[in-house]
Amino acid sequence: MGRELKGDRAGLPGTVRGFCGEMDKQGDWSPVPVLLAEAPPGGPAEHSFFMEILETMRDGLRKAAPLDGVYISEHGAGLSTEEDDVDGAVFAMVREVVGPDIPIIATLDLHGHVTQRMRQSVDVMVAYLTNPHVDQEERGCEAALLMTAMLSGVRTTSTLVKVPMISPAVSLLTARGPYADLINHGQTLVKPPILNVSILAGFAPANASTNGLSIVVTADTNKPDARVTARNTAQQLADKAWAERHRYEPKLTSLDDAIKLSKAVVEDPQKPAIILADVADNPGGGGRGNTLFVMQRMIEEGISNVTIGMIIDPALAAEAHSQGIGARFWARFNRDDDTKFSETYEADVQVEKLANGDCVGRRGIFEGRRLDLGPCAVLSLGGLHVVIATARQQLADPVFLERLGMNIADLRVLVVKSRGHFRAGFDEHHSPEQIFEVDVPGLTTPVLSKLDLDRVPRPIFPLDPDMEWRVPD
Repeated sequence: MGRELKGDRAGLPGTVRGFCGEMDKQGDWSPVPVLLAEAPPGGPAEHSFFMEILETMRDGLRKAAPLDGVYISEHGAGLSTEEDDVDGAVFAMVREVVGPDIPIIATLDLHGHVTQRMRQSVDVMVAYLTNPHVDQEERGCEAALLMTAMLSGVRTTSTLVKVPMISPAVSLLTARGPYADLINHGQTLVKPPILNVSILAGFAPANASTNGLSIVVTADTNKPDARVTARNTAQQLADKAWAERHRYEPKLTSLDDAIKLSKAVVEDPQKPAIILADVADNPGGGGRGNTLFVMQRMIEEGISNVTIGMIIDPALAAEAHSQGIGARFWARFNRDDDTKFSETYEADVQVEKLANGDCVGRRGIFEGRRLDLGPCAVLSLGGLHVVIATARQQLADPVFLERLGMNIADLRVLVVKSRGHFRAGFDEHHSPEQIFEVDVPGLTTPVLSKLDLDRVPRPIFPLDPDMEWRVPD
C-alpha cells in the first residue's frame, strides 16, 4: 500500500485516491498507511479474523505515533459472526489509540449502517452521494478538505437519526427517484454551520441489528447554534424520509415479461437494445453470481443473440482454459457449489474467447481502478454467449466484456449480474428506459419479504407495513 501511495494509485479505492490527491494539493504531508483489506460483499466475516485485523490496525497506529490525524475508508455495513457493529469497533479502537484531540474522519458507502458508537468515535463521517457510486474520489477529496480544516482549528458536533426503514437497493438510485430527492434536498442544507449531510440507506440484505436508514449531520462548533442546527436538520430529513417511505417499493419485471422483451428485441433490429439486470444474484451485494434461472429459460425458449455475464464459476473457467479456444466440451456449471439458487446444470458448450490477468476499469465505479477477474471465458451454448469469470465481481464495467472481444454497441440483449452499478458503466449505449430489473430467486433479491431478516430491529418498514413512527426528540 505504501508503494502505491507514492506511485501508481490505480490499485487503491477511489476514496483513498481522492483523499491522497487532495492532501497532495494542500502541501507537504506524510501518509502513514496502516492496512488495506478488501473483499466483495458476502456473509459475516469470521470473528477471529476480524479481531486479527483489528489488532493489526491497533498495532500499526501505535507504531505510527505521533499522528496529526487519521483517515478511515470503510464501507460501513461490516459484520462478523459475533459483532454487528464492526465499523464501530474499528472507529472506537482508533479513538482509544490516538486520544480525544486527534481529528478522525471517515468515508462510508451510502449502503452503510451508522451507529452511535461510530458517531461518538469520529469527528466527521462522509458518505457517498451517488448510486452508482461514481463520486468516491470526490468524497475522498471532501474528507481531505475537512481534515485540513480540523488541523486548522475547526471542531465538530454531529447528530445521528436512525429511521426504521429498509429500502431495497433497486430503489436507491440517485439519478432520480425518492432517494435522489432525499439526498439532493439534504445537500441544499449544507451551509454554515453545517459541514456535511450524509444519508445512508443501509444494506438491505444484512441480517443485523444495525440495519436501517441513517441520517448524519455534522456542524462546525465554532459557528453559532451548531448543535441545534445539526439536530433540527437531521430531524427534518428523517421526517421527509419517513413520509416518503412507500415510494421505495421496488418495481420489478417478471421473468416471463423479460423473455417476451428479449424475443421482441432479437427479432426486430429496429427496437433498441436492452439490459436485463439479474438483481437477485448481484456479486456486489453478496450474491454468488452463479444462479442460472435466466440462462436456462433463454435456452428453453430458444432465444439467440443474448449475452449473459458474468457467471462466477472458477472450475468452469479453468476447464475452458485447459480446453482452449474453439474446443467443444460437456460443461458442468456450479460443480463446486450445488446449493440453493446455485444448482448444478450441464450443457454442451464451445469456447469462444479466453482472457487472463488484470484489467483497468473504463467507466463507472471502476473507472481507473485496477482489478483482477482471474481466468475468464466466453462460452457459446444454445445460441447464447455466456461470460464465465473466476473472481467474484459484478458486471459493472464494459471493459469486462471488451477485453473478451465484445463491442457493447452490437449486443442486442445483455443480461448482467449486477444490481445498479452497471448503469454508470453501460450508459454510453443504454438509457434507463432500456434497463429492466428481473424478478428471479437469489440471495440479493430486492423483495425483502423473501429474505430471512430475523435480526433487524423491529418494527421496521416495510416488514411491518402498518407501523407508526415519529422522530424522537
